[in-house]
Amino acid sequence: MQKILAMILAGGRVDELNVLTFYRPKSAVPFGGLYRVIDCPLSNLRYSNIENVGILSQYRSYSLINHIGQGGSWDMVGRHRGVTMLPPFQGHKASDWYKGTADAVFQNLDFIDYHKPDLVMVLSGDHIYRMNYQPMIAYHLKKKADLTAAFVAVETREAPRFGLAQIADEDRAGGRILLYQEKPAEPASTWASMTIYLFRPEALREALQENVKSDSHEFGRDIIPAMLGRYKVYGYKHTGYWGYSRKIEEYWQANMDTLGRRPKIVLREWMLRTNLEHQAICDRQPAVIGKTARINNSSFYHGCRIEGQVENSVLFPGVRIAKGAIVKDSVLFFDAAVEEGAFLEKVISDVDVVIGAHTVIGKKNGAAAPQGGITVIGRSTRIPAGMAIGLGCTIYPDLRPEQFTKKEIPSGEAVQ
Repeated sequence: MQKILAMILAGGRVDELNVLTFYRPKSAVPFGGLYRVIDCPLSNLRYSNIENVGILSQYRSYSLINHIGQGGSWDMVGRHRGVTMLPPFQGHKASDWYKGTADAVFQNLDFIDYHKPDLVMVLSGDHIYRMNYQPMIAYHLKKKADLTAAFVAVETREAPRFGLAQIADEDRAGGRILLYQEKPAEPASTWASMTIYLFRPEALREALQENVKSDSHEFGRDIIPAMLGRYKVYGYKHTGYWGYSRKIEEYWQANMDTLGRRPKIVLREWMLRTNLEHQAICDRQPAVIGKTARINNSSFYHGCRIEGQVENSVLFPGVRIAKGAIVKDSVLFFDAAVEEGAFLEKVISDVDVVIGAHTVIGKKNGAAAPQGGITVIGRSTRIPAGMAIGLGCTIYPDLRPEQFTKKEIPSGEAVQ
């Protein structure tokens, strides 16, 4: 059996996710009512029997470190398995913060050497998907490839947002990569990179060492194009759900995709693992549903207390919905509170947010607004009673009621 070492790229901040990434990397953003985004690749690795993992983290790592712990939640603790956090470091020679995805791995070649793997898998920690990596590994070995990268089909209008590959039509699983373009204005393909790379270790080392003197240090933009024509580089075609979730609308939609009679994401089948000690999930009491509660097509978890109306929404543990409050098409993180008579539509609230009584957020049908009309509220903010907040607004973290100087916030505005 092949000895495989996984390197998860988990340290970046994505500005498009707005205030949700003020205090955490995108990989640590809560997802699906109970999980974190990084639970997807970690669970995929566990079920693919890949149990040695390095996590490359740089931006505000505490939330991620706290969540990962020592890897026990994914059964990655043992003599020949484990999860290791790999932050940037200052060494004997001049070094710096990770300058890109390729540089992050380059700075940790000693970690790879220590484990002496037969194959190195480099993958993103901030995508939402379910995948057994073993068929991709088998394909890589069958082709005797130096690099195999995973791709998924996307719509033509969305293609310019991604790294794209022209893949030779060799078989159903994939073929040689003929051309690779990083976010081209005129796409030559609709096969988008999933940021999952499988390397022969020697080829990885050679490619990273050659890249050192370059101005750019990214796997997609630099490493793959440089290897084409010189190494055996293959594309593996993945079918199934893949949530890029780089924008607020996409992240919101991925959460909505967990709901409905036939959800696109069936969390029970995905069998995601998470750290149940994080946010004290395992210590919370069962949810309490009051006599006045009305719940339709929604998910909720331990510690929730619902006395109002919840529709098409995802509630994380500890969320409280007071009597007379209405929550629609929203995602409320841990311990958010919606007070009596408030109305929320298309809202994402971070942890410990309080939305005052009779506040109205959204509810302007047909109006154009940024962020798909989704209002995002930062961590620990207290919105005073009686506010009127439009569509697609951004409310910054840690705001107190006295910092809201007007009762109405027009659509698209930010409060900071």
